[in-house]
Amino acid sequence: MDFADLKRRIADQAQTLGFQQMGVADLDLQRAEGRLREWLAAGRHGDMTWMEAHGNKRSRPAELEPATVRVLSLRMDYLPPDTQPVKVLRQHDKAYVSRYALGRDYHKLIRKRLARLAGWIRQEAADSQLARAFVDSAPVMEKPLAEKAGLGWQGKHTLLLNREAGSWFFLGEIYTDLPLPVDSPGEDHCGKCSACMTVCPTDAIVAPYQLDARRCISYLTIEHPGSIPEALRPGIGNRVFGCDDCQLMCPWNRFASHSGETDFHPRHGLEDRQLVELFLWDEATFLARTEGSAIRRAGYQRWLRNLAVALGNGPASDAAIAALNRRRDHPDPLIHEHVHWALARLRNGTGK
Repeated sequence: MDFADLKRRIADQAQTLGFQQMGVADLDLQRAEGRLREWLAAGRHGDMTWMEAHGNKRSRPAELEPATVRVLSLRMDYLPPDTQPVKVLRQHDKAYVSRYALGRDYHKLIRKRLARLAGWIRQEAADSQLARAFVDSAPVMEKPLAEKAGLGWQGKHTLLLNREAGSWFFLGEIYTDLPLPVDSPGEDHCGKCSACMTVCPTDAIVAPYQLDARRCISYLTIEHPGSIPEALRPGIGNRVFGCDDCQLMCPWNRFASHSGETDFHPRHGLEDRQLVELFLWDEATFLARTEGSAIRRAGYQRWLRNLAVALGNGPASDAAIAALNRRRDHPDPLIHEHVHWALARLRNGTGK
């Protein structure tokens, strides 16, 4: 079989399915495995205990899926047009939702496209017994694999960067037993730039290429199940689900393209909704308005916790104080704590 020709045809099929780029990586993740161990030993993964699970399967693909000899890494742009993220961040009475979560949950769309590509590969290569797709759903080191596959490099904020596309894209992988030609790893083009480190509201990028998730707003508003440390709450501002600041500041994102995938476009006006309005949603409304959305990952309890923090960081309007007072006796201790913190902050004039 002409594997170079097969690789070209797989890449063409991937583009037909909506992916902007594909590369091929070998399985040597020794360097990334060492960094992961150091990160875990330092406790920088916080409550994300699944990062410790699965032994070496995360960094050794053939232990996760025997017979794997190559990994196809693919990227798909997701930045929706006309959402004016910087403008929303400056309007402290509005809720900022990370741009990746404004539309439908990307897992389903990308998994479906990857499954179709995997099926196509199995048809084209009759000798292949393996073409398994992953999208942020298994112990897979997607960023180091994408870097090895030539899709870019991990920037100082640890996200993958591409010279032609910035960082506003999702990644997916296909493990295969086909010995396809590998691509050259991406080269680092961050240079002396430290914009992402400087702009981070909670100083989560503790050194170049080192992220402490325990300080990261995305972790605090999505993954962290408990009380948000008080010292970090002011830095969260009006960000109620995730954070994009390091991407918004990155010079390479001047080259990012808007996504044509309508599933990634905003739903229910969540690109610039009022904090008070969202805070007054009951659980049934929350579930209805976030159906099929990545926001469901946080759940209603954390949603209210995050909104309480954002209200406490915003203007002390009559509407904000009234909304918080409606939940000041909430039976959930987590919500109760953050509501009272927000009310005290607005009374003291320490919000915006």
